[in-house]
Amino acid sequence: MKKLIVLAMAVLLTTAAMAQSKVYMTQDISPKSLVKIYKALGREATGRVAVKISTGEAGNPNYLKPELIKDLVKEVNGTIVECNTAYGGKRMTFKDHWQTIKEHGFLPTFKVDLMDEEGEFQIPVQDTKNIKYDIVGTHLKNYDFMINLAHFKGHPMGGLGGVLKNASIGVASANGKANIHTAGYQQVVEGMWSHVENQDGFLESMAAAAQAVHNYFDEGKKILYIAVMNNMTVDCDCVASPEPVKLKDYGILASLDPVALDQACVDIVFNMQPSEGNDNRPLMKRINQRHGTHTIDWAEKIGLGSKQYTLINIDKK
Repeated sequence: MKKLIVLAMAVLLTTAAMAQSKVYMTQDISPKSLVKIYKALGREATGRVAVKISTGEAGNPNYLKPELIKDLVKEVNGTIVECNTAYGGKRMTFKDHWQTIKEHGFLPTFKVDLMDEEGEFQIPVQDTKNIKYDIVGTHLKNYDFMINLAHFKGHPMGGLGGVLKNASIGVASANGKANIHTAGYQQVVEGMWSHVENQDGFLESMAAAAQAVHNYFDEGKKILYIAVMNNMTVDCDCVASPEPVKLKDYGILASLDPVALDQACVDIVFNMQPSEGNDNRPLMKRINQRHGTHTIDWAEKIGLGSKQYTLINIDKK
């Protein structure tokens, strides 16, 4: 009997180990390494490829720069995709947004598409606890594959901004952003900020919307996730005047599992030992204050991915 119990435990442990998602990493933040880590994932971006980034609010210096991402975008013949914001700023109207995109150097280097410029449509969500659908730009229909290229950092409301945030708020139209922020209370931008009362509902809505986008791309077979851990402040790239960066640049991580990837980034930050010029405490505080890891927990709960992962350092290859 004891032998059977030991054998059963061994099988369970082996199954759990096999279930761990692969997260690749490099500590070299360069155009060459961005292409290298994309190739390490073993999933070729084919067809009409959308590269989802944040082009950054006017005045924000921390967004992923064109010179860093240009080789990857060229490698996949991709189009930079964005949507308008749901708050007052230089990306709320299409005119201002295009100007910001130009000022930040994405034009004329890249093909760029504001996906909600010609309207929006609804895509289904599996988890309907808070939002009943996700609202995205109609141009999402123009793409066969998505590279979710996120800048990992903090976020004023969500606590952290990684690939889950980039897939949810990032891909949503302005009205879709209102829908997510208010946990389904309000599906239009007007007055949305006065109704953000359900913090966990907002975080859960981000997870649900991220899953909707994941599933939209052939049940997750036509999407991949990359997170760049540089210029990490407590604020998002959507903040015009972010708090100073207090963390040293860490590297680039990538996975086919967005839950594992965001969890790995959080673990890296939380496991750092504070030192001169590398203080992780402000970002940890921001994440904890906003209950930011709940997005990751909820994403795992609804089946988007796993928080269990194996970290693979491609620098050693």
